[in-house]
Amino acid sequence: MSGQVAAIIAAAGSGIRFGAGLPKALIQLGNRTLIEHAVAAISPAVDQIIVTAPASHLGQFQSLLGDAVIVVVGGQSRSESVRAGLAAVSSDTKYVLIHDAARALASTDLANRILSALQNGEAAVIPGSPQVDTIKSVDAKGYVTTTPNRADLRSIQTPQGFEISALKKAHATSGEGTDDAALVENAGFKVLVIEGEERALKITTPSDLATAYNFLGTTKEFLTGVGVDAHAFEVGRELWLGCINWPNEVGVAGHSDGDVAAHAICDALFAATGLGDLGSNFGVDRPEYAGASGAKLLSETLSIITKAGFAISNVSVQVIGNRPKLAGRRKEAIAALSAALNGAPVSLLATTTDGLGLTGEGKGIAAIASALVFKVSSNPR
Repeated sequence: MSGQVAAIIAAAGSGIRFGAGLPKALIQLGNRTLIEHAVAAISPAVDQIIVTAPASHLGQFQSLLGDAVIVVVGGQSRSESVRAGLAAVSSDTKYVLIHDAARALASTDLANRILSALQNGEAAVIPGSPQVDTIKSVDAKGYVTTTPNRADLRSIQTPQGFEISALKKAHATSGEGTDDAALVENAGFKVLVIEGEERALKITTPSDLATAYNFLGTTKEFLTGVGVDAHAFEVGRELWLGCINWPNEVGVAGHSDGDVAAHAICDALFAATGLGDLGSNFGVDRPEYAGASGAKLLSETLSIITKAGFAISNVSVQVIGNRPKLAGRRKEAIAALSAALNGAPVSLLATTTDGLGLTGEGKGIAAIASALVFKVSSNPR
């Protein structure tokens, strides 16, 4: 194909709907983040890849993707992010693929089919799948106004391919659209819809992530593990629990920061995968982990189990103690724990022991966690 082909991958979304506490593109799917999946699949089809990332995580994206990928700061909207990516496209580019990190599993074949249609003279080519549900158009009061013929409707996916002059003309007015094809259509160009694919699903919620695992070739066998941790209070130490700091609370004794919730989750993950335990991986004989945060240990644990070929389905942790009271900061702690595990689903509960034992007598705090993991197949699909 004559002329350079560039891909712009929009990855500046916050992931609020996912509830992960980190950009959605950095959520873990099997042994890679969503953005890594997207880059790996589209790389064989293009000459240049540009990723638009949130300014707050620019360094993390650059570290993950390396020098072969250009990472730029995205805008406040999807269209603004695409324009930021367009500004970095090579001057000899002829075709541009606009992709979403949220459609991380779209295949190389899909990208190549789009480029083939562009090479045959189309100005804009987008993938779509038949609409299987009946669609109603409703007014402001909720009353149906029309029922479109679903045979004429398509659910549109990415990547979307464009001849670069058409794309630049569409964005010249700084317009906004839910996809680039709408802007190109409004600019007067014909848009061809080709057959999409199931694996190009958009990952927006945890249930979407669960569906995406079906395309990774995972085994059907799930593995579980349980982890327990307890620490005595120690005056003069800060309290860290659930990867967040608790001001005006007495901390606990320990080699690291003593975050019992994070430590219990680590042990549960190690138990499920058979990869040792907290002590063997981060114990007192490892001075580099002296004072380490719960977030660091969770991140290290995720790295260890991921390299061994495991992925997290979900974790649950219950904190046991009279204080602190979790109710007011439960969501914050869940978000922090999930972020440390690259977006894995986390449940957080709390209870007391009715005055019994170390926690009941107010001498310390404990946690018990369970983890559900599965082995990720090394065979690509």
